[in-house]
Amino acid sequence: MARVRLSVAERQEELLRAAVEQIEVRGVAAVRIADVASALGVSNALVLYHFSTKEKLVAAAFAYAAEGDLAHLRRLLGRRTSALRRLRAAVRWYAPTGTAKGWRLWIEGWAACLREPALREVAGALDQQWKAALTQVIAEGAADGEFPCPDPAAAAWRLTAFLDGLAVQMTSYAGSLSRAAMLEWADAALARELGLPSVDGSGAPPTRP
Repeated sequence: MARVRLSVAERQEELLRAAVEQIEVRGVAAVRIADVASALGVSNALVLYHFSTKEKLVAAAFAYAAEGDLAHLRRLLGRRTSALRRLRAAVRWYAPTGTAKGWRLWIEGWAACLREPALREVAGALDQQWKAALTQVIAEGAADGEFPCPDPAAAAWRLTAFLDGLAVQMTSYAGSLSRAAMLEWADAALARELGLPSVDGSGAPPTRP
């Protein structure tokens, strides 16, 4: 049966999805153009026509996956509710035992950034977008008097660094920390960065009276 003819955009998206899957299975260092081509039943030449080098394919695949998560983060942070509720939902989703996809891909990407300038540029820009989105909502909450966070940008940096570190531990050493404990730590970190005094018995930051 003949393959359906795809537009350039559709073909590139198909290749990027396959590249993400292969990177998650094989790792950035080991994945080859041939692996992506084989997964789709196409030629190496077709992959190279759209992405002229493995490095460009990997960088584009990383951006494709990460931008999907960024879009979901923005939806969570854009809800019509308090800044505190939006931030807590984002932290719970972003945390390593939440439903965010691609932690293994991010960790692979961080390691490859040491050697791949193209990937380092892409990953750095995406990382800045994560921090900027969180900073904006933290600033909104502080301005509205929900919490007394004096430096939203620094709080966003520290919070994401903490969650990224947890992700490395949870992904590299599965089972080293229970889901309940990890979520309690994530909630406590959020409360601490926002300047809230404590977390309640459920692990949730306290709400305003």
